[in-house]
Amino acid sequence: MNKTKIYALAMAAACCLSVSAQVKLKGIGHNNRYDDGDQMKSQWIGSLYDENGNYTGKTAFIVDNGIYAMTVGQHSVSTPMKEPAVNIDDIRQGSSVDYEKAVWASNFNMMYGNSGAAYIDGRLITVYSRDESSTTDEELFAVRTWDAKSGELLTNQTYPRSATLESAGMAVNPLDGKVYGLFYLTGRQLPEEITSDPDYFEDQDADMTDGDAGYALCTLDPETMTVTPITPGLYYYNFVAFAINSEGRAFAITSGGANGVLNDEGKMVNLDGELTGAQVYEIDLSTGLLKLQAKEKVDADGQAYTDYEPLLPATGYCSQYRRQAACFAKSDPNTLYWVGYYNSGKGVNDWGSWSSLSDRDWRTNGKYDTALYRIDITTGECQRVQKIENRWIFSALWVDGDDPSDGAYLAGINTVEHQPSAASQATYNLQGQRMQQPTRHGLYISGGKKIMVK
Repeated sequence: MNKTKIYALAMAAACCLSVSAQVKLKGIGHNNRYDDGDQMKSQWIGSLYDENGNYTGKTAFIVDNGIYAMTVGQHSVSTPMKEPAVNIDDIRQGSSVDYEKAVWASNFNMMYGNSGAAYIDGRLITVYSRDESSTTDEELFAVRTWDAKSGELLTNQTYPRSATLESAGMAVNPLDGKVYGLFYLTGRQLPEEITSDPDYFEDQDADMTDGDAGYALCTLDPETMTVTPITPGLYYYNFVAFAINSEGRAFAITSGGANGVLNDEGKMVNLDGELTGAQVYEIDLSTGLLKLQAKEKVDADGQAYTDYEPLLPATGYCSQYRRQAACFAKSDPNTLYWVGYYNSGKGVNDWGSWSSLSDRDWRTNGKYDTALYRIDITTGECQRVQKIENRWIFSALWVDGDDPSDGAYLAGINTVEHQPSAASQATYNLQGQRMQQPTRHGLYISGGKKIMVK
């Protein structure tokens, strides 16, 4: 074989390698909410008029919420871009506003999973909660399903606080077609045989109040939104993300603290040189228990004892206790992609002590910076690929065209014709605000459908 052919084959192999090494990630993106007044931006589309040309009293806006895509290379992450894009020129022609497109664009204001979100075979499910200090009678969970390609709102239902739909993440196990998640439960919802067993439950304030809430592995019925606990008790870890690979193995990530020093690789270690920071746990989906390994140790008095540790080492990176997301590619069950924070939100403050960084200086101190991480679940090796431009964070993450849930049919998620129950026929205006009764004429969203009140 001559040198020309060898060079051509080498170049072809290099091209194939570079293409295959790239992964397109998509997610439900949110700009971080800052405490210095700089909030998510919105762009006014225009006033809405009915079919007779009468002003409805409503306006439509383009917001930052939506579906975003980014390309991940070996050491690079592209700037997340909204996909599908929302262009005001496609919606507004002069003083005229296209109703359907205006509603579609404004609905992204409701695509927010502050209590959890998931990608499930071409559909998205978002859970949004309001607390009891809001204008509603009690905490309500607004559960919405979406088309993951078009961004169209498919269903919109409301559930009471007792539904316990707050989660640190949800994902489909492709081996049994069930949705699993780490749901936030309270002592009141656990049976006595669990709450009376100190190995499984700790009554932190001796009165079984909401302060005892912790996470439990549960299944979720996407048709009824019924949460069924599997874990025999509660986990008090600060879980921030949850994912299941194509082999049916489940992993959860905790937020990481800032107690330690950086080693030569720039990762945080403790005094013994062991990695600290965010921790990856594997969870047994049949029992709901964390998978641990026994380690024989000796205490300060020279007494031997058995300790139980996670199967994987800590990541060596800090990440704040805020909503994050993780996922696997269907074709690669050993690589976990995780969008987390760049640090713990702490550092040397204005007074020279280690504490929470100032919110007003977030643009320069990096308090809210985010990054894409890649974790090898066979070794636990965690790589910080790159910071994410504009500090995007995601409440759900998936590999476009290569997600473990692809092909897993789920009633209530995959069926557009699914009808909300009579009790969940809540009505929302185009800004996502829940209405007791529409008091004005105009366009509204009720029970997941668009209605015109004339």
